Amino acid sequence: MPSSPSFTLVSRCTVSPDQISDIKTLKLSVSDIPMLSCQYIQKGVLLTFPPYSFDDLVCFLKQSLSTTLSYFPPLAGRLTTDPDGHVHITCNDAGIDFLVVKSPNISIHNVLVPGDVPDCVKQFFTFDKTLSYSGHFKPLAAVQVTELADGVFIGCIVNHAVTDGTSFWHFFNTFAEITKGALKISKSPDFGRNTVFNSQAVLKFPPGGPTVTFAGDEPLRERILHFSREAILKLKYRANYGCLLTKQTNSEVLGKLCNDSWKSVNVETNGKVRNSNDEISSFQSLCAQLWRSVTRARKLAPTKTTTFRMAVNCRHRLDPKLEPYYFGNAIQSIPTFASAGELLGKDLSWAADILHKNVVAHNNDTVRKGVADWEKQPRLFPLGNADGASITMGSSPRFPMYNNDFGWGRPLAVRSGRANKFDGKISAFPGRDGNGSVDLEVVLAPDTMLEVENDPEIMQYVSEF
Repeated sequence: MPSSPSFTLVSRCTVSPDQISDIKTLKLSVSDIPMLSCQYIQKGVLLTFPPYSFDDLVCFLKQSLSTTLSYFPPLAGRLTTDPDGHVHITCNDAGIDFLVVKSPNISIHNVLVPGDVPDCVKQFFTFDKTLSYSGHFKPLAAVQVTELADGVFIGCIVNHAVTDGTSFWHFFNTFAEITKGALKISKSPDFGRNTVFNSQAVLKFPPGGPTVTFAGDEPLRERILHFSREAILKLKYRANYGCLLTKQTNSEVLGKLCNDSWKSVNVETNGKVRNSNDEISSFQSLCAQLWRSVTRARKLAPTKTTTFRMAVNCRHRLDPKLEPYYFGNAIQSIPTFASAGELLGKDLSWAADILHKNVVAHNNDTVRKGVADWEKQPRLFPLGNADGASITMGSSPRFPMYNNDFGWGRPLAVRSGRANKFDGKISAFPGRDGNGSVDLEVVLAPDTMLEVENDPEIMQYVSEF
């Protein structure tokens, strides 16, 4: 954690599992290995102050974290590379870092202030700009607990070559569940490695390991854009039917949509009919709108190729399916391409449709082909925006982020650190109010962000928390 006048590091220690691991090693898969050049995941939750002292909270968290690690022994291990070049997690119970920080001058209001995410949020996390390859000699995870003037922030930091978002939030949720008093966890991780992702292919690294694939010193702005359930449904309607809801249709159609009766809405508009077989999802609709607005804001030449890249969970796409709580990375990246002129010259439904078709087409065969292609040419995951025309969507509004109730109530907000951020990096969170609302953590170049803020096509859907 960087030093700051507003933040004081009180203590730093190692927390180890309360039971010896019966897992010796786990081999990194073809979905894990590309993440070795990515920085550690940094996500955390803002909470009101617990109904007991901060010192007691620290004691409870240490105890529950030790118990949680016994269910997730790989996180308490270290990375090793064998003589053949295969990277493994050695489950040696070495433990993870646990930091206690005090920041009496920062309040909940300072964190939730409208507009850009304040810089103080970045101080809630350790392992800044640490590449996942560093897990060979650093802990694979850390927890930082920061006492604020009127609340608490619990930050969780995990090596990205060890977990994807699904596994990350499973661990974080379990940590909260045990702290709350659960004697048995509700969802056990699956550490099986007999999957399509298990491979003998080797990715060779230069001495000292890989370097980050994007510039880490560019000026950026970061802002949370909140989309209510109603706004999302309006976007979904527009994407599926090519028009806005009118005053005549708004009440009837939105009423059905808000009652989860989307499939009973049979509308024909502008010659377009949608049914459940080719329905564009709410999230695909939102992604398409963001793609259009950011592309417009960048003022790209009409012939410039733009890319919208989405990370997708492959657990349920494979045949046979992986266990829902398979531990590790089980993701692939889906890039969708369109020229700037085509993207902006056509309507939202066109952009949403090509995103939708790309996601639907990513089935068992596509996943296996992606694995085979990687085995022929092992490579790192290309995070960044080298051509100035790319957007990378990460995380998911389906992740149970607000399930992190440590015993005194749901989080007030979810925030992230500096890790893996560049112009065009977007992260999707569920809205705190639930029911289909979405928060987008948008990271853009300052001039691009200003143009997006002045774009009525997207900002009509944005509301305050």
